[in-house]
Amino acid sequence: KTSWATIYGIDKNPEHLQKALDLGIIYKKATIEIVKDMDVVIIAVPVNVAPKIAIQVLDLVNENTLVFDVGSTKVGICKAVKDHPKRKNFVALHPIAGTEFSGPEAAIYDLFTDKVNIICEQHLSGAAMVDRASKLFENLKMRNVFMESAKQHDTHIAYVSHLSHISSFMLGKTVLEIEKDEKSIFNMAGSGFASTVRLAKSNPATWTPIFLQNKESILKSLNEYIKNLNEFKQIIENESVEDIYAMMENTNRIKEVLAGIKTN
Repeated sequence: KTSWATIYGIDKNPEHLQKALDLGIIYKKATIEIVKDMDVVIIAVPVNVAPKIAIQVLDLVNENTLVFDVGSTKVGICKAVKDHPKRKNFVALHPIAGTEFSGPEAAIYDLFTDKVNIICEQHLSGAAMVDRASKLFENLKMRNVFMESAKQHDTHIAYVSHLSHISSFMLGKTVLEIEKDEKSIFNMAGSGFASTVRLAKSNPATWTPIFLQNKESILKSLNEYIKNLNEFKQIIENESVEDIYAMMENTNRIKEVLAGIKTN
């Protein structure tokens, strides 16, 4: 709930709409035709259908309506709306915040606090629209970061987000295949395993289209990841104590990188 906005919900799943209404997340259920009267339209759907919906929304909205999406890939949707007459109304966004859960019950009031919001291709959006979108997320206590191209976004996000999810899914798959006794997994798994495999609980309906839409960048990141895994495997086979230690010590630098992200 918020005192500065009246939120209408549109969803093809009636159960989700009703739950959002019951939880007070939305003010009223609606259909897509209502967007013509809205000040802001947020497109929060799987990335494979977002381009089609973005065009439908832009066809309906008035010239003063801000439209933005919050998807994890940007190339597809930016390409779809590139030549639309109301392209200036659209701002390509990606708030870097979320959990492994989905649906209305997964909503968290302060989810965006102290997180980063990426704004792509601002030069193709109206200046007033970019300003409104920026201020909206600043009000949610987010820090806005601008990227010139959608491709740049998708390339970087493949490494820092999409690869993390694949690693988590495959770790979970490996353990489930080898450890047939689920009770043993429960009894022996520590906090390290739980935190590493957390993302494997994410919704496949959300992540399947993300992996396919960002195929090129994800395959490149996977090749780099597999190369590092093979190198680590090799030095373990060789019992290279110094190499094992050095590889882990060098990677410890990630602590400073992440600390900088939190304090910037």
